[in-house]
Amino acid sequence: MGHGELLSIHVHPVKAFRGQSPRRAVVEPWGLAGDRRWALIDDGGKVVTQRQRPHLALAAAELLPGGGLRLSAPGLEPLTVAVPDPVGTVSMEIFRDKVEGVLADDDAHAWCSAHVGADVRLVHMDDPAVRRPVDPEYARPGETVAFADGYPLLVTTTASLDALNSLIARDGHAAEGPLPMNRFRPNLVVAGTTPWAEDGWSRIAVGEVEFRVAKPCGRCVVTTTDQGTAARGKEPLYTLGRHRRLGGKLVFGQNLVPLRRGTVEAGDPVRVIA
Repeated sequence: MGHGELLSIHVHPVKAFRGQSPRRAVVEPWGLAGDRRWALIDDGGKVVTQRQRPHLALAAAELLPGGGLRLSAPGLEPLTVAVPDPVGTVSMEIFRDKVEGVLADDDAHAWCSAHVGADVRLVHMDDPAVRRPVDPEYARPGETVAFADGYPLLVTTTASLDALNSLIARDGHAAEGPLPMNRFRPNLVVAGTTPWAEDGWSRIAVGEVEFRVAKPCGRCVVTTTDQGTAARGKEPLYTLGRHRRLGGKLVFGQNLVPLRRGTVEAGDPVRVIA
């Protein structure tokens, strides 16, 4: 099985924007505190991500005390965004889920639209405890998630990334590798395991916090996007397609659901419980 340690923590305050790597983070039932509590929607109410707009990778969001944001992007003045008062909600669609959120102020919409190059609005999830259930096929009653793709947290391992990069170098597009971990936009990165050890996990503890492993993470075109330049290539999807196909999905990393609240910190031991 192999145990390991928590190498790094990643919080993405705005879905699809660059995130932060704090030394420690609070684990809430729906994910790391502050992670993906904000998202962009288009004029039809659909969520906007790097799938459609790769250059969202070039915008950064810094979490402020109280849950507000400081947004920055090339060519734009930084903008501070306050948490909106939950006086009314707007209906939005995040993949197949219909979710309610609260609109940020007009300055935030204008700033985000300027970066995207299209009309978008910034939405805040006011109450993740009630707004969006986890996929019932893989969830227990009452489990919820913020604006992440489908699950509260995503864990990846450095050993599996090294193994994937070896495969890319051997029979993929070697010039595109080695890929950095930020292609996979994880929340927790674990070092010290064997390659693909996470395939066999069903429950783990990171420091004081236990998680159940819901399912492997199916990967999309976002992983082919260089998070520093927004340029797209063919990897890792080409190589995942040859070596990591599971149930029609190309998989890397595991989706986690916290079993209790607590705090995780870089350097915490990671124990495989089952």
